[in-house]
Amino acid sequence: MGTVKELGSLSKEELVARAAQLKKSLFELKNKASTGVLDSTAELLKTRREVARCLTVARAKDLPAKAGKAKE
Repeated sequence: MGTVKELGSLSKEELVARAAQLKKSLFELKNKASTGVLDSTAELLKTRREVARCLTVARAKDLPAKAGKAKE
């Protein structure tokens, strides 16, 4: 998955779980980069952006719920 439309179909819990999984992957990629084993450093950037997308979409799903509570 990669696009915001694809991520929008997931629930907030699934998005947070996916972000956690990607953070683990990012940690492993950083370790490989520091030891010189990583083949493509572009994977670091791609993974970081994917984490940000997941968290952004999760936050966007959370905002309307909070806005409704604030009005009451």
